[in-house]
Amino acid sequence: MEYYFIFDAEPIRLDQYLSKTLPETSRTQAVNLIESGAVMVNGKLVKSSFKLSKGAEISVNVPEPVLSDIEPENIPLVIAYEDSDLLVINKPQGMVVHPAPGHYSGTLVNALMYYCQDSLSDINGTIRPGIIHRIDKDTSGLLIVVKNNRTHAQMARQIADHDVIRTYRCCVHGSVDSDKGTIDAPIGRSNADRKKMAVKGSGKPAVTHFEVLQRFSQATDLSVVLETGRTHQIRAHMAFIGHPAIGDPVYSGKKPTYGLIGQALHSKSLSFVHPGTGQMIFVDSDLPEYYQSLIIRLSSEDRPENNEM
Repeated sequence: MEYYFIFDAEPIRLDQYLSKTLPETSRTQAVNLIESGAVMVNGKLVKSSFKLSKGAEISVNVPEPVLSDIEPENIPLVIAYEDSDLLVINKPQGMVVHPAPGHYSGTLVNALMYYCQDSLSDINGTIRPGIIHRIDKDTSGLLIVVKNNRTHAQMARQIADHDVIRTYRCCVHGSVDSDKGTIDAPIGRSNADRKKMAVKGSGKPAVTHFEVLQRFSQATDLSVVLETGRTHQIRAHMAFIGHPAIGDPVYSGKKPTYGLIGQALHSKSLSFVHPGTGQMIFVDSDLPEYYQSLIIRLSSEDRPENNEM
């Protein structure tokens, strides 16, 4: 679908303008359109940060949604909340959210296609129906899935505006000095290892808040709240302050895994305003078995009888 606008307002970034002007388009989606070459200003390709001035001619070619060819799979889902607009899934550790090279089946999306059938938004195209945010394969816990494009656009805006409160549990190596704190450090792709993220000056703003829940001799159990949502944000920030998540195969190096197959990181709760009703929705989840077992083991190792010479 093609759109044509003549800008007649105070100067504003192109991505901001498109997210406010195009129907059911979040700022992230506007950036994707611009970066894909689907947007021209005065006949030229520009960056997302381009400042529009009065009289600018903007043309946008929004590709038609492509019907998904993902195979539905009857995979059990743990549903923490559901209504006619959205649902909140409690994802197990080890499940990939959406298909990608090497993971074309067994993903959350495959399961959603079976459970929801045609009731999923298609704004994000063929491989991510209903998905507005994600958590890593080896991170467990809650994430929101949307059933229609109207809800998708509204929830995506809440996430972009930091209005969705996402609280995690993360058990890290070592003793974190402060009982609570904030890590405000930009994150970008690591120059040394493209599979990793790293704190770097050229990265995107990233803010993580944490509070100590329990201390062990060799570890600290944290409650973590995301203010932003960068790739691997909690994992990269914890590694940056010298306390990587226990079991993290990417950021913890050769530190003990305590038998875990992935990082001790769980999306514990979500809080947001329902875009359809305006009501505040709060969803909480129990700690999964792997996390509970880790806490028991750390507690057991700290008992006096286990520290006798």
